[in-house]
Amino acid sequence: MGLTDSKYDIVIVGSGMGGLCSGFILAKEGYKVCVLEKNRQLGGSLQIFSRDKVIFDTGIHYIGGLSEGQNLNRYFKYFGLMDKLKLKQMDMDGFDIVTFKGDPNEYKHAQGYPNFIRTLNDQFPDEKENIERYCNKMKEICGFFPLYNLEEGTKDLFTAKFLETDTKSYIESITSNVKLQNVLASTNPLYAGEANKTPLYVHALVVNTYIESAWKCVDGGAQIAKHLSDSIKSMGGEIYNYCEAAKFNFSGSDIKNVELTDGRIVEGKTFISNCDLSKTMGMIEPGHIRQAYRHRIESLGNTISSFILYIVLKKGTLPAFNHNKYHYEVDDVWGLINYKEETWPKGFALFPQFSSKEGNFTESVIAMTYMKYSELEAWSDSVNIIPNKVNLRGETYEEFKERKCQVLFKSIFSKMPELKGKIESYYSSTPLTYRDYIGSRDGTMYGIAKDYRDPLKTFISPRTKVPNLLLTGQNLNLHGVLGVTVSSVVTCSEILGQQYLIKKIKEKS
Repeated sequence: MGLTDSKYDIVIVGSGMGGLCSGFILAKEGYKVCVLEKNRQLGGSLQIFSRDKVIFDTGIHYIGGLSEGQNLNRYFKYFGLMDKLKLKQMDMDGFDIVTFKGDPNEYKHAQGYPNFIRTLNDQFPDEKENIERYCNKMKEICGFFPLYNLEEGTKDLFTAKFLETDTKSYIESITSNVKLQNVLASTNPLYAGEANKTPLYVHALVVNTYIESAWKCVDGGAQIAKHLSDSIKSMGGEIYNYCEAAKFNFSGSDIKNVELTDGRIVEGKTFISNCDLSKTMGMIEPGHIRQAYRHRIESLGNTISSFILYIVLKKGTLPAFNHNKYHYEVDDVWGLINYKEETWPKGFALFPQFSSKEGNFTESVIAMTYMKYSELEAWSDSVNIIPNKVNLRGETYEEFKERKCQVLFKSIFSKMPELKGKIESYYSSTPLTYRDYIGSRDGTMYGIAKDYRDPLKTFISPRTKVPNLLLTGQNLNLHGVLGVTVSSVVTCSEILGQQYLIKKIKEKS
């Protein structure tokens, strides 16, 4: 029996982590599951690629909350991942190191709240009370999101005062020390933070998980997708790549099937979209969904995209280091996102890649900085998805990328001169790369941009106005490995019931 001559209980469009986790949960509960993926490789942001026999991650640079008893550890135990993944814990006393141009100090984010407080207090001796206040607020906010802590039930977010606060303003309210303000907010590229806009809860949910514990996937994050997909298949589920969904066909108010770009039809009872929200809306013909709902979804702005350098190092030249680096050319960590061509980049994040064969030396590093989709407008009509859709963007695009590489290298070398002469080769990606491979509308890094001035507008329900269409993925609650894992539980709770599903997860963790 093949893809088009079988009717499934659940059809999931998109094999990003939200789709795979949803597929696992529902297959485990006995549903006949089918996952459709437009690319060759599964996993969305879990995808990897190889250059010069070196593996690079496309999106999973590090993961938090994986120590025993912590939130993602418990979820991963349910998904059967913890005893299968190759992981390495990052430096306990400084998994993220923050630097500023003209400042010789290295500011460290340490693992574990007591260690985090002690380490920062060593560098800001008069600020211990304020650092403690900050940490207590992070934990307090995380306690307001039960599923984040693997607890059932909901809390009334309408009463949560932190929803009315943006991250920058809150941090400024607890300390007048500008340098400490910048250090506390320095990892905001993890959520594309914007001054006077990004809600405090987004910052808290992201940074808390790393402060609890920080880990790297050895040999890349695609192993997560592999183990999840293997499990889905072992439980009777089916997964098909090179299957790009074009539109939903209806019978009355319900979706009857999803039609692929090659004309094939996949029938199902319930459909889950793990796609970009605007793409999902585009697959629903007018008349099947209220125009007001469609307009609301399509009007939501996305977070900015990125330019990434993938650097292969000469063997045995750079001693291994077990931390990420965040460097700022300016004294305002919120300013990176607002650049002009002549001021780009205002900073960068640098992530070492961990390989099982690297020994005492670093094999490769990734450098990431912001880039606006509008810079790629000249090539926006081109699509490049190997091997089934290849439309080369031409010499001008390659020249653009090379020019940007050299500008970014200049910034990197100014802070890390030890990298000079140690680069074997390098490659780059732009917002167009993310748009084509992840399937986001404009190469957005983290989906919908949250705004504290209208927080409920960007709380997306898994239920749509189509009775048998659910949503999952980074736009539902929060991006990142933990955020998307939780989103799959939120989605599947609509089918299984939250109390029942949380009980099942707890039994395994």
